[in-house]
Amino acid sequence: MKTSELRQKFLKFFESKGHTIVRSSSLVPHDDPTLLFTNAGMNQFKDVFLGFDKRPYTRATTAQKCVRAGGKHNDLENVGYTARHHTFFEMMGNFSFGDYFKRDAIHFAWEFLTSPEWLNIPKEKLLATVYAEDDEAYNIWLNEIGMPAERIVRIGDNKGAKYASDNFWQMGDTGPCGPCSEIFYDHGEEIWGGIPGSPEEDGDRWIEIWNCVFMQFNRDEQGNMNPLPKPSVDTGMGLERMAAVMQHVHSNYEIDLFQDLLKAVARETGAPFSMDEPSLKVVADHIRSCSFLIADGVMPSNEGRGYVLRRIIRRAVRHGYKLGQKQAFFYKLVPDLVKAMGDAYPELKEKQTQIMEALRAEESRFGETLEKGMGLFNQVLNGMKFLKLESLLPKDGAGKPLALKTADGVEFTAASRAAPGKKQIVIRPQVSGSLNEGMYIDLQAALETAHIPDAEKPFAEALNAYLMDNIANSKLVIGGEHIFKLYDTYGFPYDLTADMARELGIDLDEDGFNREMEAQRARARAAQNFKANSQLEYTGADTEFTGYEKRSQDTKIIALYKGSEAVDELQAGEAGVVVLEQTPFYAESGGQVGDVGFIFAGENRFRVEDTQKIKAAVHGQFGAVVSGRLKVGDAVSAEIDNDIRDSIMRNHSVTHLMHKALRDVLGTHVEQKGSLQNAELTRFDISHPQGISAEEIAEVERRVNAAIIANVPVKVETMSIEDAQKSGAMMLFGEKYGDFVRVITMGEYSTELCGGTHVARTGDIGFFKIISEGGIAAGIRRVEAITGLAALVWAQNQESLMKNIIAEVKAQTEKDVLAKIQANAANTKALEKELAKAKAELAVHAGAKLLDNAKDLGAAKLVAAQIEADAAALREIVTDLTGKSDNAVILLAAVNDGKVSLCAGVSKTLTGKVKAGDLVKFAAEQVGGKGGGRPDLAQAGGTDAAKLPEMLGSVEGWVGRKLV
Repeated sequence: MKTSELRQKFLKFFESKGHTIVRSSSLVPHDDPTLLFTNAGMNQFKDVFLGFDKRPYTRATTAQKCVRAGGKHNDLENVGYTARHHTFFEMMGNFSFGDYFKRDAIHFAWEFLTSPEWLNIPKEKLLATVYAEDDEAYNIWLNEIGMPAERIVRIGDNKGAKYASDNFWQMGDTGPCGPCSEIFYDHGEEIWGGIPGSPEEDGDRWIEIWNCVFMQFNRDEQGNMNPLPKPSVDTGMGLERMAAVMQHVHSNYEIDLFQDLLKAVARETGAPFSMDEPSLKVVADHIRSCSFLIADGVMPSNEGRGYVLRRIIRRAVRHGYKLGQKQAFFYKLVPDLVKAMGDAYPELKEKQTQIMEALRAEESRFGETLEKGMGLFNQVLNGMKFLKLESLLPKDGAGKPLALKTADGVEFTAASRAAPGKKQIVIRPQVSGSLNEGMYIDLQAALETAHIPDAEKPFAEALNAYLMDNIANSKLVIGGEHIFKLYDTYGFPYDLTADMARELGIDLDEDGFNREMEAQRARARAAQNFKANSQLEYTGADTEFTGYEKRSQDTKIIALYKGSEAVDELQAGEAGVVVLEQTPFYAESGGQVGDVGFIFAGENRFRVEDTQKIKAAVHGQFGAVVSGRLKVGDAVSAEIDNDIRDSIMRNHSVTHLMHKALRDVLGTHVEQKGSLQNAELTRFDISHPQGISAEEIAEVERRVNAAIIANVPVKVETMSIEDAQKSGAMMLFGEKYGDFVRVITMGEYSTELCGGTHVARTGDIGFFKIISEGGIAAGIRRVEAITGLAALVWAQNQESLMKNIIAEVKAQTEKDVLAKIQANAANTKALEKELAKAKAELAVHAGAKLLDNAKDLGAAKLVAAQIEADAAALREIVTDLTGKSDNAVILLAAVNDGKVSLCAGVSKTLTGKVKAGDLVKFAAEQVGGKGGGRPDLAQAGGTDAAKLPEMLGSVEGWVGRKLV
């Protein structure tokens, strides 16, 4: 049975039992700050179970997409290395909201699993668990289902406290809770493992495939279990696990869905297909979670959900790199995923292009640093291996050498010896029963076996094998500063570095990394100035908001706060918060900032500097008493600042028009990702994979201004959510709407759900102008625009600026400005070219004198000096000098803007002994850099100019040794 068929069968079965099929909710939980991602089928019904939400049905069934990667529920590090861990999985569920309970839930599960009409799983392959004290569930299994007693396992409080059990579910310390009954499948005695509750329960023989949660009690703060008036049921069946059962395989990665994806990964990476290759499984798993997250509006970023997505993408790319694929490949797997799952989840088809573009952009971005980051990781690893190997090798002649054997069976001994400027290994192969004359291998080269002669390679490989065995046994640790540098400089998330280290049997200094992270956060906090209001404890009545119709309101003070403390009175000069019975002040919401203004009580005056919601339906006016005093119970007059409110409304209303225009011009993939509307501007963040062109911006401006000129009425209606959907009103990603919503319609130009304040007609907005556009995160663009008088002032400033430019470049009119600027730029470029040529000629002339003062080493004349020149001039001088002599070795250095430039040159008759690439590498390493090049000419850079004199002084000895 294919996975797609199994999914459909489950839903059809429960539909036949009176359940409503409910579409999977988004992977981004709306209005639930406790969850990073949707990770269970019941998440979307949480408010229903708690009694805060009511649905038109009491029975539901779903195929819910879930992600576990980040936060408390995180399976990321195990993915690819076990049979059943995934970042993305599907949870099939059936739910009862005060309808049926244990009996029906258990009977439904048993019928679906064992009935010939449905899955027809042999009954003897199944086992049930119940909570130890749940006799009701036990008796249903025993007496009604007919499960043998020996296959009904009671699980008690196995987690150290009352009700702390694998078979007792709790939403939190208080609230709904109840016992569970789980169903396990036996994969066969050839698989190691025991039944639940046994010492061998962690084995893979008995696998949980179904869980019935019986929400039976409400736990109060004293720990009392009070029966719920309407007990409910939440059950879950892991689709991938059940597919493995139905397809008679052991690992989830062996099911049809994953087999197709694994083959696609092998195709795109060029790696051979093998079920023993964890990296293939990692990539196949990760393309699912990444694609579904992007489809649900998450984009790669450096915080929150976006950072988890970035971690998953980069882990997949790194495993592709490990499989041998150095080019972008991950995004090419999306069509294969759409083919496999697009029918069940049409959002994959609808957003395929957007998903691919987001993945390709992130993959390319990480690809730029991946190789460098891998280089740093290997550099750190080789440094650790160097020290470890050095500690394992006895000194030649001072102790018993190591006795080892190559892969071909050649026995040899190994010891260390010090040579000038390096460490060597003395290798003495044993041939015909005696040790032959030794060979000398550079210790560092022994760790990089690809770069040593073939004759030495078998011995180096044997040394490496011995070294890695010792590393695995002694647990080397990568320091926190190196892990942090990989994270901070090369974009390697901690768990990606941990993944690489684990493959080599190396530990990470997690505490050290956390210290580095905290130090970075402290630096960021020190550089940031912000204020945060304390949470106010308020238990009074809700605020009646009158600000849609009124700009002022006679009302009464019902609460006052000074700091976070409730007070009866605020006096002149004191800052605080005022809560009113009715208020015209709009509280910040939906991107629109809170109103400002004044609250009057006779001669007493309170300046409102901001309005925020201190509870869902309670507005708090934040500010200070300007004169007199305010008391709880005072009758007051609340008046908003009309000019500021008008400016905010213009900017909010135009945002609706701009949103529609952006979707019309750029495409329907554009979704709102954030917004701000204040008196100065509107700031609008959208999903879009690339910069918005000047032509596209102009077209958006044209469309918005056309809607403004049309001066259509702005119609405000309150209607049911169903009617709003039928009207075609745009519903924003991430918003959770109630049963009744406020719909804002601006003629044919825009229809959106919105709770903000708006102009009466579009003509009230005035002139509209986009003033900036740029990227703020991968796949996210920010557009800033202005309206009304602010737009007029901007236009006047632009006109003034243009007049100043015309005068500065001595143009006649605006049309001549560009030609004048281009002519000036061309003239400047020509002068710079002439200047550079003159400098180079002067430098060559000065360099010629260096050869006259060269150090005579017999076989060569050496010039090692620091001069004043740029990198290009250095190259010309070195080329000139080596061309004038048939036995010159040249190393020239220069410092520009604190950075070291090096250039080495060797006359071609000497390159057999001295190579310019080796010389510049030797020099660069001493000044904090690296480089290389041809045997006769090579360049490098460095960062430590202070070490130049010492480095230049060491060159003579290095060249002298090469000439011997």
